[in-house]
Amino acid sequence: MRRWYEFWVGRRYVRSRSSNSFVSLISAISMLGIAIAVMVLIVVLSVVNGFERELKDRLLAMTSHASIEGVEGKLENWRDVLEIASGNPDVVAAAPFVSGQGLMFYAEALSGVEVRGVDPEREKRVSGVHEIMTAGDMASLTPRSFNVVLGIELAKELGVGVGDKVTLTLAEGIVTPAGITPRTKRFTVSGIYRVGMYEFDRRLAFVNLDDASRLYRQKDSVTGVRLAVDDVYAAPTVVRDVAIESGALVYVSDWTRRNVNFFRSIQVTKSILFVILLLVVGVAAFNIVSTLVMVVKDKQADIAILRTIGASPRSILGIFITQGSVIGIVGTISGVILGVLLALNLERVVGFVESTFGIKFLAADVYFISDLPSELNWTDVWQIALIALILALVSTVYPAFMAARTAPAEALRYD
Repeated sequence: MRRWYEFWVGRRYVRSRSSNSFVSLISAISMLGIAIAVMVLIVVLSVVNGFERELKDRLLAMTSHASIEGVEGKLENWRDVLEIASGNPDVVAAAPFVSGQGLMFYAEALSGVEVRGVDPEREKRVSGVHEIMTAGDMASLTPRSFNVVLGIELAKELGVGVGDKVTLTLAEGIVTPAGITPRTKRFTVSGIYRVGMYEFDRRLAFVNLDDASRLYRQKDSVTGVRLAVDDVYAAPTVVRDVAIESGALVYVSDWTRRNVNFFRSIQVTKSILFVILLLVVGVAAFNIVSTLVMVVKDKQADIAILRTIGASPRSILGIFITQGSVIGIVGTISGVILGVLLALNLERVVGFVESTFGIKFLAADVYFISDLPSELNWTDVWQIALIALILALVSTVYPAFMAARTAPAEALRYD
């Protein structure tokens, strides 16, 4: 019964108007501060999670889960590697590729490109390029058609569209009596893709595997074989098993090695942001200390009356701990609700702000992605809420203890 009495009085103090309006204002600000701090922390961590998800999905769409390449850029026994990979139960699909550099130009515009020769049917099973086409189709890359599929940023740089013809010049030239003449070949733009990562959209061009082999004089060899596996996190083990079974001297790589710096930097950034923003939550929670100290000073007469009618110091302690806890709980719950709602609808909110004010939060030529993603992780939400509640409860101890030590005679001396 005593606990309900303490809870009732503590909640009444939160709801009642103080004789000092400034104290009531500080109480409201403390509650609002916790809510805003919790909301910001949830939204920021959701954005970081979204960046990690988008980066992984878009990188895997273009680079495959793993690859086996020839040490000198030529893989002679690639058909054996394909057969071995196809027989591995952890490998979903495998596809050969030829990779090279070149200079592509159209009219007066030119740009350096990375040319990747692929088999459209096999490539469809190891990457998601066919799903991000904005014009044309990857199936148009038939042998000896000399068609090319460009990234949208590269197409804009050259000023070309589907049906236009571009010229590709290679660094390796042809020796003639007049000297070394650069090798060139005209290609027809048959498709345009957009992955949303400037690094790929700006520099990568796809051609048919047979056309690329002729162009780079690979004869019957390829640059390497790309693999798609069941479990992307097992890619390092799977590609190593396939390479060992092939018995050839090859270079193996996987998505975790190629992009380890990206994902490591995201994890470090997330940890740093969590600590920094947690300090903001701590500052907001410890505002409860100043709030309760002023409430204790304001309620000196009430404390004295309660003590006079028989309330114990422990009861006074419970009353003010209840009051501070209510402020912390309400602020935390409000922050969680606002943070979850904003995190779930962040892309719409950002899109609305960008279209309304004509601004762009992420420049495609500076950042890896041009959209602001968000992925809500409920584990992060529970951790943030729990830490905020603990900080709020800790903040109530000193003011409540000070109230419990108030002597009735001293409190009523000047009343």
